Amino acid sequence: MAFVQLSKVSLSFQDRDILKDVTIVLTNGTKAALTGTNGAGKSTLMKIIAGIMQYDEGDISLEKGTTVAYLPQSGIVHKQNTLYEETEKAFFKAQALLNELESIGNMLAEEKDKNEINRLTEMFYQIQNSIEESGWYRRTSLIEEVLFGLGFLKHDLQRNTEEFSGGWQMRIALAKLLLQGADIIILDEPTNYLDLEARNWLTNYLKNFTGGFLLVSHDRSFLDNCVTETYELFNGKLTKYSGTYTKYETLRQLELQEILKRYEQQQEEIKRTEDFIRRFRYNKSKAAMVQDRMRRLEKLELIEIPEQFKKIKFRFPPAPHTGNIIVKLTNITKAFGKKEVIKDFDFILEKGERLVLVGKNGAGKTTLLKLMSGTDNDYRGEVSFGAGVDIGYFSQDAAELLTGNIRIIDLLENEAPTDLIPQLRGMLGAFLFRGDDIYKSISVLSGGEKSRLSLLRLLLRNHNLLILDEPTNHLDMHSQDALLDALKMFEGTIIFVSHDKDFIQKLATHVLELTPPDESQFLLPSTIKNFPGSYDYYLYTTQAHTIHQVENKDSNKTTNAENKTLLYSEQKELKAKRQKLLREEKILLQQIEDTELKLSEAQNKFSDPTIYSNEAKSKLLANEIESLQDLLEKLTTKWESIFQSI
Repeated sequence: MAFVQLSKVSLSFQDRDILKDVTIVLTNGTKAALTGTNGAGKSTLMKIIAGIMQYDEGDISLEKGTTVAYLPQSGIVHKQNTLYEETEKAFFKAQALLNELESIGNMLAEEKDKNEINRLTEMFYQIQNSIEESGWYRRTSLIEEVLFGLGFLKHDLQRNTEEFSGGWQMRIALAKLLLQGADIIILDEPTNYLDLEARNWLTNYLKNFTGGFLLVSHDRSFLDNCVTETYELFNGKLTKYSGTYTKYETLRQLELQEILKRYEQQQEEIKRTEDFIRRFRYNKSKAAMVQDRMRRLEKLELIEIPEQFKKIKFRFPPAPHTGNIIVKLTNITKAFGKKEVIKDFDFILEKGERLVLVGKNGAGKTTLLKLMSGTDNDYRGEVSFGAGVDIGYFSQDAAELLTGNIRIIDLLENEAPTDLIPQLRGMLGAFLFRGDDIYKSISVLSGGEKSRLSLLRLLLRNHNLLILDEPTNHLDMHSQDALLDALKMFEGTIIFVSHDKDFIQKLATHVLELTPPDESQFLLPSTIKNFPGSYDYYLYTTQAHTIHQVENKDSNKTTNAENKTLLYSEQKELKAKRQKLLREEKILLQQIEDTELKLSEAQNKFSDPTIYSNEAKSKLLANEIESLQDLLEKLTTKWESIFQSI
């Protein structure tokens, strides 16, 4: 059986332990995810497994003949070949075997010794079998199957690879890796550049893959559908959890409950100790006690919580009031040269909707976003906005517009509303700017960092219509959850494109599906279908329609229409319930804020000597604090219950 095994592998960088005694075995049939915070060392571990990075201590062993292939996050560019020619390079082993086969054939033609002929003949047949198993003789169909599955079209096969953008370059690299026939494949965020259709295809490919794989992805739905175990890398240590990714999260949360209790107790003890030191630092009679507590703090072994399990909550500025109609598109036609992408399209978006645009890459989703945002005026028809609509647009090229030498924290403090300034560090943490990262200059940020910062800047402003083109692209799962929570509480209207199924399912209340024409009808516009309901409603309707077409194309049309009407009425009812829950949630959040303020004021009173030195007053204040804490817990529990139902 093919396998690769790491035994007690360690790696340090300066004074930081990246990996500490890491042990992992990947075999045929391994379907594993690797998780951990940004900077935890996931990419480093993958490179070590793939044999392209050195380590300090430990051992790595491979079963003889085992092959390992690795796909990095980005940075691969292909040149000087057509798409087909470049992808065909994946069969390099077969090409080498063909050369060897030809050499043996020449030797057989000249050999006279019977024993040597038998030996060469045996080698000849073994190599022939290896070539057959590599898929060389079926390479055209295999190449087309993988490329088409990843979203390429038939006419792309003869295009030069230089013509493809960075995202498509990574799809080419992924296609080549899948076609190599490696026993173990290591994939570092392979879903970053894939739309929903390509992700679904890759999910099915990996589910049926007979080798083993280890991958990193920030798409929870994708992971749940293709992995059977999860490895968490935290503080250099690697821990294995069996089951889906969601099961890992559930198990990890249960484990962390006790740790969180001890963490909170420790933080409270630290706060009390620091308060004591601050209060009596200059009191000579308590100097020994102060020194004792300072020594205790220095020796204290701090409990650490994985970043992805720290709950980050923040709210965006309240959305200014608007009328019920947000944007109206009338008889819209958009063309690029002779190619009409959108034709005679009518649509009305109402206040409070979370509209998602879905469809293959190239269907016109970004084009439609630009029309709805008012940034593209080159079209026929009319786009009109409702009274008071203030648009915030996050585009895929937002990073290119962010320049200058100002520090991140200074930029946001200059732009944020006054009441949000205290939240900035937490919000920056949610967008993966942690520790000293907040003091970085804009000029040194990577494209992904600029993209995250651009999104955060947009969300700090008082818009009531957010138009977001792939907002989760450069966020980890924890940050996606924080963004999702904030967007669910946003009082305005949202139009967005995302390839993350889990994100869409939890946010969308309305779906527009864009379907491009077949290659043979390239000049025809995309078909746009309107689904006024959740993403689950959209999936149910489209799947039911597909099943209906397969079972009977000519019958049950009336029944289908009735079912659709019924489902739509159900969706309207659900929408009304959701609006009621949102109102209740708003009231609860205000009550929580008021209670937190009262609790903070009460806790601050303990620093008053007239209270903490008076037993009766101290007891009354302690009772008040306990009551406020109980109330806060009840309000928070009720809010969490409502929040989960929205």
